Amino acid sequence: MSPAPARHDLPEIAPAVQQEVARLAATAELRAGFNWLAAHEAQFTQWQMEMARIPAPPFAESARAAWLAERFRAIGLEDVRIDDVGNVLGVHGESIATEPRSNMGKSSASSLVQPNAATGRGRRAVSLSAHIDTVFPANTPLNIRQNAARLYGPGVSDNGAGVTAMLAIASLVTALRLRHGLPLVFIGNVGEEGEGDLRGMRHIFSTPRWKDSIAYSVVLDGAGTDTIVAEALGSRRFEVIVRGPGGHSWSDFGAPNPIVILSRAIDVFAATPVPAAPKTTFNIGVIRGGTSVNSIPESASMKVDIRSTSMAEMERLEQMLRLALNRAVEDETMAAELRSPTQRRPGVSCEVVAIGNRPAGELVTNARILHVIRAVDAHLDNAAQVQRASTDANIPMSLGLEAIAIGGGGMGGGAHTLQEWFDSNGRELGLKRILLTLLALAGTGE
Repeated sequence: MSPAPARHDLPEIAPAVQQEVARLAATAELRAGFNWLAAHEAQFTQWQMEMARIPAPPFAESARAAWLAERFRAIGLEDVRIDDVGNVLGVHGESIATEPRSNMGKSSASSLVQPNAATGRGRRAVSLSAHIDTVFPANTPLNIRQNAARLYGPGVSDNGAGVTAMLAIASLVTALRLRHGLPLVFIGNVGEEGEGDLRGMRHIFSTPRWKDSIAYSVVLDGAGTDTIVAEALGSRRFEVIVRGPGGHSWSDFGAPNPIVILSRAIDVFAATPVPAAPKTTFNIGVIRGGTSVNSIPESASMKVDIRSTSMAEMERLEQMLRLALNRAVEDETMAAELRSPTQRRPGVSCEVVAIGNRPAGELVTNARILHVIRAVDAHLDNAAQVQRASTDANIPMSLGLEAIAIGGGGMGGGAHTLQEWFDSNGRELGLKRILLTLLALAGTGE
Protein backbone atom coordinates (compact mmCIF):
# COMPACT_ATOMS: atom_id res chain seq x y z
CA MET A 1 0.00 0.00 0.00
CA SER A 2 1.58 3.28 -1.16
CA PRO A 3 -0.76 6.10 -0.12
CA ALA A 4 -1.02 9.35 -2.07
CA PRO A 5 -1.28 12.84 -0.49
CA ALA A 6 -4.09 13.39 1.99
CA ARG A 7 -7.48 14.87 1.14
CA HIS A 8 -8.55 18.13 2.76
CA ASP A 9 -12.05 18.58 1.29
CA LEU A 10 -14.01 16.49 3.81
CA PRO A 11 -17.11 17.76 5.62
CA GLU A 12 -17.28 18.04 9.39
CA ILE A 13 -17.88 14.75 11.22
CA ALA A 14 -21.58 14.29 11.89
CA PRO A 15 -22.23 15.15 15.58
CA ALA A 16 -24.63 12.22 15.90
CA VAL A 17 -21.85 9.81 14.88
CA GLN A 18 -19.43 11.38 17.35
CA GLN A 19 -21.98 10.98 20.13
CA GLU A 20 -22.64 7.35 19.21
CA VAL A 21 -18.92 6.50 19.20
CA ALA A 22 -18.44 8.18 22.60
CA ARG A 23 -21.46 6.33 24.03
CA LEU A 24 -20.20 3.01 22.68
CA ALA A 25 -16.67 3.52 24.02
CA ALA A 26 -18.04 4.30 27.49
CA THR A 27 -20.01 1.06 27.84
CA ALA A 28 -18.85 -1.58 30.32
CA GLU A 29 -18.53 -4.09 27.46
CA LEU A 30 -16.11 -1.92 25.51
CA ARG A 31 -14.08 -1.01 28.59
CA ALA A 32 -13.73 -4.73 29.31
CA GLY A 33 -12.79 -5.28 25.66
CA PHE A 34 -10.03 -2.69 25.79
CA ASN A 35 -8.62 -4.33 28.94
CA TRP A 36 -8.80 -7.75 27.28
CA LEU A 37 -6.78 -6.51 24.30
CA ALA A 38 -4.07 -5.09 26.55
CA ALA A 39 -3.79 -8.38 28.45
CA HIS A 40 -3.33 -10.59 25.36
CA GLU A 41 -0.43 -8.96 23.49
CA ALA A 42 1.79 -12.02 24.06
CA GLN A 43 -0.78 -14.20 22.27
CA PHE A 44 -1.00 -11.76 19.37
CA THR A 45 2.79 -11.77 18.95
CA GLN A 46 2.85 -15.56 18.98
CA TRP A 47 0.21 -15.72 16.24
CA GLN A 48 2.07 -13.15 14.17
CA MET A 49 5.34 -15.10 14.30
CA GLU A 50 3.66 -18.44 13.62
CA MET A 51 1.90 -17.13 10.53
CA ALA A 52 4.94 -15.31 9.16
CA ARG A 53 6.88 -18.59 9.18
CA ILE A 54 4.39 -20.14 6.72
CA PRO A 55 5.20 -19.33 3.04
CA ALA A 56 2.31 -17.65 1.20
CA PRO A 57 3.36 -16.36 -2.23
CA PRO A 58 0.50 -15.36 -4.56
CA PHE A 59 -1.33 -18.44 -5.91
CA ALA A 60 0.25 -20.66 -3.19
CA GLU A 61 -1.37 -19.52 0.04
CA SER A 62 -3.01 -22.84 0.99
CA ALA A 63 -0.77 -23.69 3.97
CA ARG A 64 -1.33 -20.29 5.54
CA ALA A 65 -5.05 -20.49 4.79
CA ALA A 66 -5.27 -23.83 6.62
CA TRP A 67 -3.46 -22.31 9.62
CA LEU A 68 -5.87 -19.37 9.72
CA ALA A 69 -8.95 -21.57 9.37
CA GLU A 70 -7.73 -23.59 12.37
CA ARG A 71 -7.34 -20.37 14.39
CA PHE A 72 -10.83 -19.22 13.38
CA ARG A 73 -12.35 -22.49 14.60
CA ALA A 74 -10.33 -22.48 17.82
CA ILE A 75 -11.49 -19.01 18.83
CA GLY A 76 -15.12 -19.90 18.16
CA LEU A 77 -16.14 -18.29 14.88
CA GLU A 78 -19.07 -19.90 13.09
CA ASP A 79 -19.38 -21.25 9.55
CA VAL A 80 -15.59 -21.33 9.04
CA ARG A 81 -14.66 -22.27 5.50
CA ILE A 82 -11.99 -22.01 2.82
CA ASP A 83 -13.62 -21.04 -0.47
CA ASP A 84 -12.81 -22.02 -4.05
CA VAL A 85 -9.89 -19.59 -4.46
CA GLY A 86 -8.43 -20.03 -0.98
CA ASN A 87 -10.05 -17.25 1.05
CA VAL A 88 -10.69 -18.10 4.72
CA LEU A 89 -14.02 -16.95 6.15
CA GLY A 90 -15.67 -17.07 9.55
CA VAL A 91 -18.81 -15.39 10.93
CA HIS A 92 -19.83 -14.02 14.31
CA GLY A 93 -23.51 -13.20 14.79
CA GLU A 94 -26.78 -14.16 13.21
CA SER A 95 -26.89 -15.98 9.88
CA ILE A 96 -26.56 -13.93 6.72
CA ALA A 97 -29.43 -14.16 4.26
CA THR A 98 -29.07 -13.31 0.61
CA GLU A 99 -31.41 -10.55 -0.54
CA PRO A 100 -31.47 -8.18 -3.52
CA ARG A 101 -28.64 -5.68 -3.75
CA SER A 102 -29.16 -2.01 -3.00
CA ASN A 103 -27.21 1.18 -3.29
CA MET A 104 -25.28 1.94 -0.11
CA GLY A 105 -23.49 4.91 -1.69
CA LYS A 106 -25.98 7.49 -0.39
CA SER A 107 -26.13 8.11 3.34
CA SER A 108 -29.03 9.97 4.88
CA ALA A 109 -28.63 11.84 8.15
CA SER A 110 -30.51 9.13 10.06
CA SER A 111 -28.51 6.27 8.56
CA LEU A 112 -25.23 7.81 9.71
CA VAL A 113 -25.90 6.90 13.33
CA GLN A 114 -27.11 3.30 13.76
CA PRO A 115 -27.85 0.53 11.26
CA ASN A 116 -31.06 -1.40 11.74
CA ALA A 117 -32.64 -4.53 10.30
CA ALA A 118 -33.43 -2.70 7.07
CA THR A 119 -29.92 -1.29 6.58
CA GLY A 120 -29.22 -1.37 2.88
CA ARG A 121 -32.42 -3.36 2.29
CA GLY A 122 -30.55 -6.63 2.30
CA ARG A 123 -26.98 -5.64 3.10
CA ARG A 124 -26.76 -6.98 6.61
CA ALA A 125 -23.14 -7.62 7.56
CA VAL A 126 -19.86 -5.86 8.27
CA SER A 127 -16.63 -7.48 7.06
CA LEU A 128 -13.15 -7.23 8.55
CA SER A 129 -10.51 -8.56 6.17
CA ALA A 130 -6.74 -8.87 5.79
CA HIS A 131 -4.77 -10.38 2.93
CA ILE A 132 -2.75 -13.47 3.82
CA ASP A 133 -0.40 -13.55 0.81
CA THR A 134 3.10 -12.05 0.61
CA VAL A 135 5.37 -10.89 -2.22
CA PHE A 136 8.08 -13.42 -1.38
CA PRO A 137 8.72 -16.57 -3.49
CA ALA A 138 8.10 -19.93 -1.83
CA ASN A 139 11.83 -20.61 -1.34
CA THR A 140 12.49 -17.35 0.56
CA PRO A 141 14.18 -18.03 3.94
CA LEU A 142 11.63 -17.02 6.58
CA ASN A 143 13.94 -16.25 9.46
CA ILE A 144 11.35 -14.74 11.81
CA ARG A 145 12.79 -13.52 15.09
CA GLN A 146 11.89 -11.34 18.06
CA ASN A 147 13.85 -8.74 20.00
CA ALA A 148 11.75 -7.21 22.79
CA ALA A 149 8.74 -5.51 21.13
CA ARG A 150 10.18 -5.88 17.62
CA LEU A 151 9.67 -8.71 15.15
CA TYR A 152 11.94 -9.14 12.14
CA GLY A 153 11.51 -11.08 8.93
CA PRO A 154 9.69 -11.15 5.57
CA GLY A 155 5.98 -10.44 5.88
CA VAL A 156 5.86 -9.68 9.62
CA SER A 157 4.25 -6.30 8.95
CA ASP A 158 2.75 -6.68 5.45
CA ASN A 159 0.52 -8.35 6.19
CA GLY A 160 1.37 -10.03 9.47
CA ALA A 161 0.18 -6.93 11.30
CA GLY A 162 -3.18 -6.89 9.49
CA VAL A 163 -3.97 -10.60 9.91
CA THR A 164 -2.95 -10.54 13.57
CA ALA A 165 -5.19 -7.53 14.24
CA MET A 166 -8.09 -9.33 12.57
CA LEU A 167 -7.48 -12.43 14.72
CA ALA A 168 -7.27 -10.27 17.85
CA ILE A 169 -10.64 -8.64 17.16
CA ALA A 170 -12.28 -11.96 16.26
CA SER A 171 -10.93 -13.49 19.49
CA LEU A 172 -12.23 -10.60 21.53
CA VAL A 173 -15.79 -10.63 20.19
CA THR A 174 -16.07 -14.39 20.74
CA ALA A 175 -14.34 -14.50 24.14
CA LEU A 176 -16.42 -11.66 25.61
CA ARG A 177 -19.53 -12.43 23.53
CA LEU A 178 -19.83 -8.81 22.49
CA ARG A 179 -23.25 -7.79 21.20
CA HIS A 180 -23.59 -6.26 17.74
CA GLY A 181 -26.59 -5.62 15.53
CA LEU A 182 -25.18 -6.80 12.21
CA PRO A 183 -23.18 -10.02 11.80
CA LEU A 184 -19.40 -9.71 11.49
CA VAL A 185 -17.64 -11.55 8.65
CA PHE A 186 -13.92 -12.16 9.13
CA ILE A 187 -11.97 -12.77 5.91
CA GLY A 188 -8.37 -13.79 5.34
CA ASN A 189 -8.16 -13.24 1.60
CA VAL A 190 -5.64 -14.36 -1.00
CA GLY A 191 -4.13 -12.61 -4.01
CA GLU A 192 -3.68 -8.99 -2.92
CA GLU A 193 -0.01 -8.66 -3.82
CA GLY A 194 1.44 -8.09 -7.30
CA GLU A 195 -0.04 -10.20 -10.05
CA GLY A 196 -2.48 -11.75 -7.59
CA ASP A 197 -4.51 -8.76 -8.83
CA LEU A 198 -6.97 -8.75 -5.88
CA ARG A 199 -8.32 -12.15 -6.93
CA GLY A 200 -9.43 -13.08 -3.41
CA MET A 201 -11.52 -9.98 -2.89
CA ARG A 202 -12.85 -10.19 -6.45
CA HIS A 203 -14.14 -13.67 -5.65
CA ILE A 204 -15.80 -12.51 -2.41
CA PHE A 205 -17.70 -9.78 -4.22
CA SER A 206 -18.72 -12.03 -7.09
CA THR A 207 -20.20 -14.63 -4.71
CA PRO A 208 -23.92 -13.87 -4.15
CA ARG A 209 -23.91 -14.76 -0.46
CA TRP A 210 -21.31 -12.10 0.29
CA LYS A 211 -21.73 -9.46 -2.40
CA ASP A 212 -25.42 -9.11 -1.54
CA SER A 213 -24.87 -9.05 2.22
CA ILE A 214 -21.77 -7.05 3.10
CA ALA A 215 -22.75 -3.45 3.76
CA TYR A 216 -19.41 -2.17 5.05
CA SER A 217 -15.89 -3.48 4.44
CA VAL A 218 -12.99 -2.66 6.76
CA VAL A 219 -9.69 -3.80 5.21
CA LEU A 220 -6.57 -4.20 7.37
CA ASP A 221 -3.33 -3.73 5.46
CA GLY A 222 0.00 -3.45 7.24
CA ALA A 223 0.81 -1.57 10.43
CA GLY A 224 0.06 1.92 11.73
CA THR A 225 -2.90 4.07 12.69
CA ASP A 226 -2.21 7.22 10.67
CA THR A 227 -4.00 6.44 7.41
CA ILE A 228 -7.56 6.01 6.15
CA VAL A 229 -7.71 4.83 2.54
CA ALA A 230 -11.02 6.08 1.18
CA GLU A 231 -10.11 6.36 -2.51
CA ALA A 232 -9.23 3.33 -4.61
CA LEU A 233 -6.22 3.95 -6.80
CA GLY A 234 -6.85 1.99 -9.98
CA SER A 235 -4.16 0.38 -12.08
CA ARG A 236 -3.84 -1.45 -15.35
CA ARG A 237 -0.75 -3.46 -16.15
CA PHE A 238 0.32 -4.86 -19.48
CA GLU A 239 3.08 -6.97 -20.94
CA VAL A 240 3.83 -5.92 -24.51
CA ILE A 241 5.53 -8.56 -26.67
CA VAL A 242 6.93 -7.76 -30.11
CA ARG A 243 8.10 -10.61 -32.37
CA GLY A 244 10.06 -10.51 -35.63
CA PRO A 245 12.13 -12.76 -37.91
CA GLY A 246 15.42 -12.07 -36.11
CA GLY A 247 18.77 -12.75 -37.71
CA HIS A 248 22.46 -11.87 -37.88
CA SER A 249 23.36 -8.22 -37.41
CA TRP A 250 25.47 -8.25 -40.62
CA SER A 251 23.96 -10.73 -43.04
CA ASP A 252 20.36 -10.01 -42.09
CA PHE A 253 20.70 -6.28 -41.72
CA GLY A 254 17.43 -4.62 -42.61
CA ALA A 255 15.17 -7.06 -40.77
CA PRO A 256 12.72 -5.29 -38.44
CA ASN A 257 14.04 -5.11 -34.90
CA PRO A 258 11.61 -5.71 -31.98
CA ILE A 259 13.80 -3.73 -29.57
CA VAL A 260 13.76 -0.76 -31.90
CA ILE A 261 9.97 -1.06 -32.17
CA LEU A 262 9.64 -0.96 -28.39
CA SER A 263 12.01 2.01 -28.27
CA ARG A 264 9.96 3.92 -30.82
CA ALA A 265 6.74 3.11 -28.96
CA ILE A 266 8.18 4.22 -25.63
CA ASP A 267 9.36 7.49 -27.14
CA VAL A 268 5.85 8.27 -28.41
CA PHE A 269 3.96 6.95 -25.37
CA ALA A 270 6.19 8.81 -22.90
CA ALA A 271 5.08 12.11 -24.47
CA THR A 272 1.42 11.43 -23.65
CA PRO A 273 0.05 14.25 -21.46
CA VAL A 274 -1.54 13.26 -18.14
CA PRO A 275 -3.71 15.37 -15.85
CA ALA A 276 -2.66 16.50 -12.39
CA ALA A 277 -6.24 16.03 -11.23
CA PRO A 278 -7.27 13.30 -11.20
CA LYS A 279 -3.64 12.28 -10.68
CA THR A 280 -2.68 9.82 -13.41
CA THR A 281 0.67 8.10 -13.95
CA PHE A 282 2.39 5.58 -16.19
CA ASN A 283 5.63 3.64 -15.97
CA ILE A 284 7.69 1.23 -18.07
CA GLY A 285 9.19 -0.95 -15.38
CA VAL A 286 10.73 -3.95 -17.18
CA ILE A 287 12.29 -4.42 -20.64
CA ARG A 288 13.59 -7.74 -21.91
CA GLY A 289 14.84 -9.03 -25.25
CA GLY A 290 17.74 -10.13 -27.43
CA THR A 291 20.40 -12.82 -27.17
CA SER A 292 23.67 -11.11 -28.14
CA VAL A 293 25.10 -7.84 -29.38
CA ASN A 294 25.44 -9.16 -32.93
CA SER A 295 21.96 -10.65 -33.21
CA ILE A 296 18.76 -9.01 -34.36
CA PRO A 297 16.34 -10.17 -31.64
CA GLU A 298 13.42 -12.41 -32.48
CA SER A 299 11.39 -10.90 -29.66
CA ALA A 300 11.38 -8.16 -27.05
CA SER A 301 8.96 -7.29 -24.28
CA MET A 302 8.17 -4.60 -21.76
CA LYS A 303 5.85 -4.26 -18.78
CA VAL A 304 3.77 -1.11 -18.41
CA ASP A 305 1.94 0.18 -15.34
CA ILE A 306 -0.90 2.75 -15.63
CA ARG A 307 -2.53 4.25 -12.52
CA SER A 308 -5.33 6.71 -11.79
CA THR A 309 -8.41 7.25 -9.65
CA SER A 310 -10.26 7.75 -12.96
CA MET A 311 -11.26 4.73 -15.02
CA ALA A 312 -11.63 7.01 -18.04
CA GLU A 313 -8.03 8.23 -17.74
CA MET A 314 -6.71 4.68 -17.50
CA GLU A 315 -8.68 3.73 -20.61
CA ARG A 316 -7.33 6.77 -22.44
CA LEU A 317 -3.73 5.87 -21.57
CA GLU A 318 -4.25 2.27 -22.62
CA GLN A 319 -5.52 3.50 -25.98
CA MET A 320 -2.51 5.82 -26.36
CA LEU A 321 -0.18 2.89 -25.60
CA ARG A 322 -1.79 0.78 -28.31
CA LEU A 323 -1.64 3.63 -30.83
CA ALA A 324 2.04 4.19 -30.04
CA LEU A 325 2.77 0.51 -30.60
CA ASN A 326 0.88 0.40 -33.90
CA ARG A 327 2.73 3.46 -35.11
CA ALA A 328 6.08 2.00 -34.04
CA VAL A 329 5.41 -1.26 -35.89
CA GLU A 330 4.48 0.66 -39.04
CA ASP A 331 7.53 2.94 -38.82
CA GLU A 332 10.01 0.11 -38.25
CA THR A 333 8.45 -2.01 -40.98
CA MET A 334 8.79 0.88 -43.42
CA ALA A 335 12.37 1.55 -42.26
CA ALA A 336 13.28 -2.12 -42.74
CA GLU A 337 11.98 -2.01 -46.32
CA LEU A 338 14.07 1.09 -47.03
CA ARG A 339 17.20 -0.51 -45.52
CA SER A 340 16.84 -3.65 -47.60
CA PRO A 341 14.40 -3.01 -50.47
CA THR A 342 15.27 -6.16 -52.43
CA GLN A 343 14.68 -8.66 -49.63
CA ARG A 344 11.21 -9.78 -48.68
CA ARG A 345 11.13 -10.86 -45.02
CA PRO A 346 8.44 -12.03 -42.61
CA GLY A 347 6.73 -9.18 -40.84
CA VAL A 348 6.43 -8.42 -37.15
CA SER A 349 3.64 -9.01 -34.67
CA CYS A 350 2.74 -7.17 -31.51
CA GLU A 351 0.76 -8.59 -28.58
CA VAL A 352 -0.56 -6.64 -25.58
CA VAL A 353 -1.35 -8.95 -22.66
CA ALA A 354 -3.23 -7.63 -19.63
CA ILE A 355 -1.42 -8.79 -16.47
CA GLY A 356 -3.29 -6.65 -13.93
CA ASN A 357 -6.48 -4.64 -13.63
CA ARG A 358 -7.34 -2.98 -10.33
CA PRO A 359 -10.50 -0.89 -10.58
CA ALA A 360 -10.64 2.70 -9.35
CA GLY A 361 -13.28 4.19 -7.10
CA GLU A 362 -13.88 6.46 -4.15
CA LEU A 363 -16.26 6.96 -1.27
CA VAL A 364 -18.73 9.79 -1.32
CA THR A 365 -17.62 12.32 1.29
CA ASN A 366 -20.79 11.72 3.32
CA ALA A 367 -20.35 7.94 3.47
CA ARG A 368 -21.27 6.55 6.86
CA ILE A 369 -18.08 4.46 7.13
CA LEU A 370 -15.96 7.59 6.65
CA HIS A 371 -17.86 9.50 9.33
CA VAL A 372 -17.45 6.55 11.71
CA ILE A 373 -13.69 6.07 11.32
CA ARG A 374 -13.06 9.80 11.60
CA ALA A 375 -15.24 9.99 14.73
CA VAL A 376 -13.33 7.05 16.22
CA ASP A 377 -10.01 8.78 15.51
CA ALA A 378 -11.27 11.98 17.10
CA HIS A 379 -12.42 10.08 20.18
CA LEU A 380 -9.06 8.30 20.53
CA ASP A 381 -7.07 11.49 19.81
CA ASN A 382 -5.52 9.67 16.86
CA ALA A 383 -4.22 11.74 13.95
CA ALA A 384 -5.00 10.06 10.63
CA GLN A 385 -5.18 11.34 7.07
CA VAL A 386 -7.66 10.31 4.41
CA GLN A 387 -5.72 9.15 1.37
CA ARG A 388 -5.88 7.08 -1.81
CA ALA A 389 -4.03 3.82 -2.40
CA SER A 390 -4.36 0.45 -4.10
CA THR A 391 -5.72 -2.12 -1.63
CA ASP A 392 -8.34 -4.85 -1.37
CA ALA A 393 -10.83 -2.03 -0.73
CA ASN A 394 -10.61 -1.23 -4.46
CA ILE A 395 -13.11 -3.99 -5.21
CA PRO A 396 -16.04 -2.98 -2.99
CA MET A 397 -15.39 0.73 -3.64
CA SER A 398 -15.49 0.18 -7.40
CA LEU A 399 -18.93 -1.44 -6.92
CA GLY A 400 -20.23 1.64 -5.13
CA LEU A 401 -20.06 0.00 -1.68
CA GLU A 402 -18.70 1.53 1.50
CA ALA A 403 -15.15 0.40 2.28
CA ILE A 404 -11.95 1.69 3.84
CA ALA A 405 -8.44 0.33 4.39
CA ILE A 406 -6.56 1.03 7.61
CA GLY A 407 -3.52 -0.35 9.43
CA GLY A 408 -3.46 -2.95 12.18
CA GLY A 409 -1.65 -0.74 14.70
CA GLY A 410 1.93 -0.76 15.88
CA MET A 411 4.73 0.34 13.57
CA GLY A 412 6.33 -1.34 10.59
CA GLY A 413 8.97 -0.82 7.94
CA GLY A 414 11.02 -2.48 5.22
CA ALA A 415 7.92 -3.88 3.53
CA HIS A 416 8.62 -6.24 0.61
CA THR A 417 12.26 -6.72 1.74
CA LEU A 418 14.06 -9.37 3.77
CA GLN A 419 14.71 -6.67 6.39
CA GLU A 420 11.01 -6.11 7.14
CA TRP A 421 10.15 -5.35 10.78
CA PHE A 422 7.19 -4.74 13.07
CA ASP A 423 7.09 -3.02 16.47
CA SER A 424 4.10 -3.82 18.70
CA ASN A 425 4.31 -0.52 20.57
CA GLY A 426 1.08 1.22 19.61
CA ARG A 427 -0.75 -1.97 18.62
CA GLU A 428 -3.28 -1.46 21.42
CA LEU A 429 -4.36 1.89 19.94
CA GLY A 430 -4.80 0.26 16.54
CA LEU A 431 -6.92 -2.55 17.97
CA LYS A 432 -9.13 -0.12 19.91
CA ARG A 433 -9.57 1.84 16.70
CA ILE A 434 -10.60 -1.25 14.73
CA LEU A 435 -12.94 -2.52 17.44
CA LEU A 436 -14.75 0.80 17.87
CA THR A 437 -15.10 1.22 14.11
CA LEU A 438 -16.43 -2.30 13.60
CA LEU A 439 -19.00 -2.11 16.38
CA ALA A 440 -20.12 1.42 15.47
CA LEU A 441 -20.78 0.18 11.93
CA ALA A 442 -22.52 -3.00 13.10
CA GLY A 443 -24.57 -1.26 15.80
CA THR A 444 -25.13 -2.56 19.31
CA GLY A 445 -28.20 -4.61 18.51
CA GLU A 446 -30.19 -2.88 21.21
